[in-house]
Amino acid sequence: MKMLVTGGAGFIGSNFVHHVLSETDHSVTVLDKLTYAGNLASLEGLPKDRFEFVQGDICDAELVDELFSRHDAVVHYAAESHNDNSLDDPRPFLDTNIIGTYTLLEAARKHGIRFHHISTDEVYGDLELDDPERFTEHTPYNPSSPYSSTKAGSDLLVRAWVRSFGVKATISNCSNNYGPYQHVEKFIPRQITNVLRGERPKLYGTGENVRDWIHADDHSSAVLVILEKGEIGETYLIGADGEKNNKDVVELILTQLGQPADAYDHVNDRPGHDLRYAIDSTRLRTELGWAPRYDDFEAGLAATIEWYRANENWWAPQKAATEARYKAQGQ
Repeated sequence: MKMLVTGGAGFIGSNFVHHVLSETDHSVTVLDKLTYAGNLASLEGLPKDRFEFVQGDICDAELVDELFSRHDAVVHYAAESHNDNSLDDPRPFLDTNIIGTYTLLEAARKHGIRFHHISTDEVYGDLELDDPERFTEHTPYNPSSPYSSTKAGSDLLVRAWVRSFGVKATISNCSNNYGPYQHVEKFIPRQITNVLRGERPKLYGTGENVRDWIHADDHSSAVLVILEKGEIGETYLIGADGEKNNKDVVELILTQLGQPADAYDHVNDRPGHDLRYAIDSTRLRTELGWAPRYDDFEAGLAATIEWYRANENWWAPQKAATEARYKAQGQ
């Protein structure tokens, strides 16, 4: 299979590219705009005979059309994805997440190729901390930020293009990813790299907000299964039963790095900070036979910490500017 991966120089996109090239015989072309969140260093060492990189914008219809004409399948990771940034300036999120997805869908419609759309559990809004329920494929959408609203909009575009035009597409909504190649603006790598730099981690508010963590390798394997076995027009939720509140995650990072568990600082909470996400991935597991490798969050976190410890040359160039931006926000 000749596969096009949009946003493949970003965090979960680059992990997926590594997974596909190591676990299959497929060839991969990455289309990435290389905004601040894209990093060519995340794609180093890939086999040159099966990998191609194209720098470009998914809103560029002419470029997208040319790339779709010579590929068998597209996996659409490209997105503006940082909640804080969407609160500061929503416009790039509309451009990339809505117009970009529309541009890709029109190309998929023209060329009749397989299309898989990567989305987030944040489209469902949040759950109460004491609510026993989890998100399912039938949970109503209730996004709460410009980021999650534009991702919800892109999901609905995919569904409309399947129904109206017969586009051969599937959707997956995944819980919070962690693992290698994640920008240090994100919660887990920010805290890890703070400790590695001898600085105290930062915890939003009281730290009671819960996220359902999944290792990026497990997200990658699930997407590949959906691409190969998923039913056209259907949505699959990807999760690894990794519910942890932010306070517990920070304390676990500190403990695994040999520091006192309470050696962190509280900072201003994020505006509209969702309380809890939780994924029910029963359908993916029962219908498509998928299971996560990292079903133990502590083991996955330990592997992630070791990756950041061994790859300071990858994350160090991002660190100073990221912390300066957070400091200006009181975070």
